[in-house]
Amino acid sequence: MSFNALVLAGSRGGPDPLAVYAGVADKALIEIAGETMLARVIAALRAAGADRIGVSASSPAVIAAARALGVEVVPAAPGPSQSAAAGLAALGTPLLLTTADHALLRPEWVRAFLEGVPEDADVAVLLARREAIEAAAPGTRRTYLRFADGDWSGCNLFHFANPRAAAAIALWQRVEADRKRPWRIVRRLGPGLLLRYLTGRLTLADAMAHLGARAGVTARVVSAKDGHAAIDVDKPADLDLVRQLVRNRIQLR
Repeated sequence: MSFNALVLAGSRGGPDPLAVYAGVADKALIEIAGETMLARVIAALRAAGADRIGVSASSPAVIAAARALGVEVVPAAPGPSQSAAAGLAALGTPLLLTTADHALLRPEWVRAFLEGVPEDADVAVLLARREAIEAAAPGTRRTYLRFADGDWSGCNLFHFANPRAAAAIALWQRVEADRKRPWRIVRRLGPGLLLRYLTGRLTLADAMAHLGARAGVTARVVSAKDGHAAIDVDKPADLDLVRQLVRNRIQLR
């Protein structure tokens, strides 16, 4: 399957607490088993068959690291949605989007995700059920979205199948701009959808279908079989967990 990939590795401005914890200049350059998180993600994308790989970055150190790894650099925008839009314009579709802190990323997850995307989807997202995550890493703390069909957590993998997907990123940009004004988000997404969510009557598939319709696209969900796919590195406890999981994997070889 032919696809391009974009890795979001932009800096938020100011010292990153996780980078400080790890003793490096930028989060993407944190090392796990002798490789930076950025290098691990790029290696997984290459092994999965990505034709072109772009890294969205603003830090000179991350830009230099990306170029040393032989991938393209897409200048990062102020927010992730704007960076995604810039990456889509630069790399085209079909485009797989992920993040530099997805240090456990495996090529088989990428291939399984892409193979599982329904043919009618303009946009697709990979999510994992709570049960799969807790089976993979008991005790890990994740952020869950609670729907009528269970609790789900994101896996930082998104697929933009065609140029129509730009409309979904435009909606993402509007929601991101309103993050400090929740009432505007509710107005954009619709109070009926929110009410169904709050009363536990909204399934994940229905939520994605409605959100896609708001953007004028067909949006679908793919369920991750391996709960490890939902484990990224957002805080020190995550980094410690990921390092331990990688050590365990190496020892089992």
